Amino acid sequence: MKREVAAFTGGAAIGILGGLIGLGGAEFRLPLLMEGFRFAALEAVMLNKAMSIMVVAFALPSRAQAVPFHTLVSHAGVVINLLCGTLIGAWVGAGWATQLKSQILYRVIALLLVAVALVLMLGHVSSPASSPLFTGGILPLAGAIAGFFIGVFASLIGVAGGELLIPAIVLLYGLDVKVAGSLSLAISLPTMLTAFTRYSKDKSFTVIRQNVGFVLIMAGGVRHRNGRRRKAVGGGSRGCFDSGLGVPSLGLGLQDLEAPIINLGGCSMVDMIWRLGDVGR
Repeated sequence: MKREVAAFTGGAAIGILGGLIGLGGAEFRLPLLMEGFRFAALEAVMLNKAMSIMVVAFALPSRAQAVPFHTLVSHAGVVINLLCGTLIGAWVGAGWATQLKSQILYRVIALLLVAVALVLMLGHVSSPASSPLFTGGILPLAGAIAGFFIGVFASLIGVAGGELLIPAIVLLYGLDVKVAGSLSLAISLPTMLTAFTRYSKDKSFTVIRQNVGFVLIMAGGVRHRNGRRRKAVGGGSRGCFDSGLGVPSLGLGLQDLEAPIINLGGCSMVDMIWRLGDVGR
């Protein structure tokens, strides 16, 4: 029972953090799964991916209130373009994760979490719609390439990838950030299902079947608090996002969460990343 309570409480806290920046909070959930609940790296990634799929599946219908369905349909080309890359990237990334040695995977995860923290601190997007970054045949190619790397990134740490998809959509296609948020969900779901399918071929996938209840409880906590937080502070959270204050603070918080994963207090961030594989599991 204590484990279930901890799972729901942790999920609720992650939901609040994710709600502040319009994301599902999987970036914060992965360190918790690895250190708080002592799952091995690959198992934690698979569990994180399963919960991310649930969160995004529930979020898609609710986003219709902010962005009408016909608006999303009008930008179907953007979704298809990015999916051409993310689907391949997700399959490749999940394959790499299952083949990497445990020590290397821990270090890869740490590096990617640092990258996410930097994106949250420096790369938050609040600009209105503008002109696409490229024109002509270069844009589809750039979208597919960006999608591939986003797919690899998302599959390696079990996230939806909105922290990269939203800036990519805004910068590459010149769309409004609110529309980009909804489009990112439409891209994330099939991308995550692709990675999940690839993960299901690995023997470590048994962790999903063994922890179905745990997954449902933690994902339920995320959705419960994430949804309530957005309704309660809706305008406030958007203001926090746009002001450039809240998102960088959460980025710093994510960096702090990496210390428990490594469990080597007092080290610099680079030292902790490279010594991560030496921590006994």
